[in-house]
Amino acid sequence: MVQGVIIHSTQAQDAQARVLTEDALKFIAALHRTFESTRQSLLIAREAAQQRLDAGQPLDFPPETAHIRADPSWICAPPAPGLEDRRVEITGPTDRKMVINALNSGTKTFMADFEDASSPTFANMINGQVNLYDAIRRQIDFESGGKAYKLSQNPAVLIVRPRGWHLDEPRVTVDNAPVSGSLFDFGMYFFHNAKELVQRGSGPYFYLPKMEHYREARLWNDVFNFAQSYIGMPHGTIRGTVLIETLPAALQMEEILFELRTHSSGLNCGRWDYIFSFIKRRRADRSAVLPDRKDVTMEVGFMDSYVRLLVQTCHRRRVAAMGGMSAQIPIKNDPKANEIAMEKVRADKLREVMNGHDGTWIAHPLINAIAMEIFNKHMLGPNQYHVRREEVKVAAADLLNTNVPGKITVEGVRSNVATALGYSAAWLAGNGCIPLNWLMEDAATAEITRVQLWQWVKWGMRTNDTGAIAPTLKSAVLTAENLDIVSKYLKAQVRKEWPSEFLTSDLMGYLAVKDGCPAGWQRSVL
Repeated sequence: MVQGVIIHSTQAQDAQARVLTEDALKFIAALHRTFESTRQSLLIAREAAQQRLDAGQPLDFPPETAHIRADPSWICAPPAPGLEDRRVEITGPTDRKMVINALNSGTKTFMADFEDASSPTFANMINGQVNLYDAIRRQIDFESGGKAYKLSQNPAVLIVRPRGWHLDEPRVTVDNAPVSGSLFDFGMYFFHNAKELVQRGSGPYFYLPKMEHYREARLWNDVFNFAQSYIGMPHGTIRGTVLIETLPAALQMEEILFELRTHSSGLNCGRWDYIFSFIKRRRADRSAVLPDRKDVTMEVGFMDSYVRLLVQTCHRRRVAAMGGMSAQIPIKNDPKANEIAMEKVRADKLREVMNGHDGTWIAHPLINAIAMEIFNKHMLGPNQYHVRREEVKVAAADLLNTNVPGKITVEGVRSNVATALGYSAAWLAGNGCIPLNWLMEDAATAEITRVQLWQWVKWGMRTNDTGAIAPTLKSAVLTAENLDIVSKYLKAQVRKEWPSEFLTSDLMGYLAVKDGCPAGWQRSVL
């Protein structure tokens, strides 16, 4: 249909006909041909940076950009329509029922997630684009099982999270190379909906995940300018909120905002991926070993420093400092357990609003009332940009502080194994967001559990109750049922010299081949 472009899947053909139009594919091809070489060079730069860390080079704020951090005069773009007040945001995948329920949740915004909360089957990615297209035009209503799902009169403002720079979209190739998952998700949504969104008083708004360097933010800004010019839209119409969910990015918050300043709508504390990155980037540092996942709370030193620096940085540059996810979901038929879980949510949201955050994330519509009540009580205006936190002084050492109270326990090992296996199996089956033990788990929590297990084995750690990690780990993996691929994968991971960068990249081949890609995509990761 378009020269050089091949679609390698027959999944969701009706949806493909709506999404993969000739003009849309021409846009994707233009994005790929313009930006793919830069993306690849930035991914290579990540590998080089990791090698320097492994060799002992300390992490620090970049010296070459000290003038940007020191300059008080620059600020970011003012809030775009609908983003002035973001006190509660709900997140979730892009299936039709979830989109309606999230938009109707009563939250201020809904982050429709093509990334960590979605398994990137081609059907999920394409149908998700159709669902958002229909939601924007208020034609998403449907019936299922005798129940009607209908969009409310005042739905939440829509924000879309494309996949990270590291992920490919193997079902679509341009000039015999897979396109970037980031550019595919962004490009399809922007091309089909940007003008419609502006006409309806909103705009094309995005969450930008897993960046590790300000040059990666520069690439997004270049993409935004190119895309706006391509369809004849004024520059600055797009807004992007960056998730600070990698350790290197925490040392470059100012620079990331500076690169995106004409398109920026703030930063977000992507807390779970941040813990994952903290372990992964400090993989060669035995002093960075962390205790059980439940003990790595937002109050521990390195996490608290990261939060305080993010709030200060955002408010200095006049953009939103968004809080992180409370993974708790309501517990049915157990009022006592439910109240304990909801009290954790209350404490988390109170901590955030008192720290100066302008909004927070939730994973379930029934949590909205709790989060909204706390932010309404303590944040009387639309945001807290006036809370400058000028007293905050965060050094690089504070962001690397591994003084984390807690222990490594048998239960912690077993919990990590169960989460890593359970989530990965669901992901391979096409479900990227699952409830486990009354927590909503996505790829980020699976990644934490995977690299924690690797870290504990790598450094010969022992549990406080039985001793060696290995027997407990072996027992937990062997008792997993019907999880052949992922149990082999996890056992291989914990034995590696260094953990893989992303389990989603490792396992993508299984989805790609199932969707019709050549067998070469299913490279061995065991």
